[in-house]
Amino acid sequence: MLDLFFNQVTNQLWFKFTITLFLAFLTGLEIRGYWSNKPSRLRIGSTRTYTLLSALGFILYNLDPTYKLFIVGMLFIGVLIFLFYQQKLVNQQFGILQLIIPMIVYTFGPISLNSPLWFLILVFVMIIFTISARPISLHITQKMDQDELILFSKFLLVTAVILPLLPKNTISTYLPSSPFHIWMAVVVISTISYLGYLLRRYFLLGSGLFMTGLLGGVYSSTAATVVLARHSKQFPGINYGIQGAIVAATAMMYLRLTVLVGILSTHLLSILALPLSLFFISTFFISYLLNRKKQDDTKEQQEKDKNPLEFATAIVFAGLFILMLFLTEVITEKFGALGLKILAFGTGFTDIDPFILSLLNGSYPHLSDHLISGAFLIAAGSNGLLKAIYTGFIGDWRKNKSAIVALTLSGLLTIVWGAILE
Repeated sequence: MLDLFFNQVTNQLWFKFTITLFLAFLTGLEIRGYWSNKPSRLRIGSTRTYTLLSALGFILYNLDPTYKLFIVGMLFIGVLIFLFYQQKLVNQQFGILQLIIPMIVYTFGPISLNSPLWFLILVFVMIIFTISARPISLHITQKMDQDELILFSKFLLVTAVILPLLPKNTISTYLPSSPFHIWMAVVVISTISYLGYLLRRYFLLGSGLFMTGLLGGVYSSTAATVVLARHSKQFPGINYGIQGAIVAATAMMYLRLTVLVGILSTHLLSILALPLSLFFISTFFISYLLNRKKQDDTKEQQEKDKNPLEFATAIVFAGLFILMLFLTEVITEKFGALGLKILAFGTGFTDIDPFILSLLNGSYPHLSDHLISGAFLIAAGSNGLLKAIYTGFIGDWRKNKSAIVALTLSGLLTIVWGAILE
């Protein structure tokens, strides 16, 4: 009943006219605020100008839905804007923001009359965001490496262009996946890694070692552990902040693995959701307790991140993924469940992502979901043991005892949980 009433109201001419004027008025307010700090800049009106512009566009289109009157009005406004811009050029002012926004506001009328309400609001939000985004864009530009846009463009190429073109047929008996699913695994893991990298690199840089551990664990808990363990050597005593960050990186690994299962193999969630959630909560709680014990005056250091989205890295990852598909199929065929679990344990001491994704993305009709889930957990657990070793040897084991114990216990318990799954 409420939906019917809402649709009836929003389809009324008076409502569309009112919402058009209201959003144009708000746009004018934002423009006024934007130029209030720039009194020397030439500008075209504010609230009244934009409100009347939207009213003109609405009325002209409503009188003639064939757009003839609307286009005449647009040409008239275009001439005025052209004269205004000439005056700006005389004053050495080259920005065209004030030229584009009035033209968009003029189209509010036809948009409200021909499109759903959400689209008009989306256009309004886009204008407000664009006006307000200049400080953010400058902040990002100052921190951005020159090569990152090129790397990101390559990533868009392989995801939006190459991925849809790949065949979806299984390659062979010993490679139980398709080119499409192999590259999809690369896309998924690269996207998750890149989002964590962007958050830390541009939005949360300098936010502390604990946040370094959390975000580092999103794209590589092993790499984050190595960096943090190396930092621990630079402090004279025990640094609980670094230990908390190291454990936090492993906590995020469990969360990241849960997300991967949810995206690629939802049927395994019923088996893996409980252990992954328990180990995430327990390791995160330990990391939080360790972080609370840190000294407030601790000097925290950061190391520059390496872009995790390099194209060569994606190619290497795809090659490792294919290799793991082959090894998993051959070993399970010849040695059964025990062979798969041994392979999982050994893989945990390298990069577990190719192996994990080969389990999630491959097609193994002769393997039960419990066996695949067990191998999944064993690989994650042995990787935890590897990070405990890194923390002790790359860092100083005497300063990192709490983190080493936490990583060892979580790793062993994860392995045991995986080993008992058949």
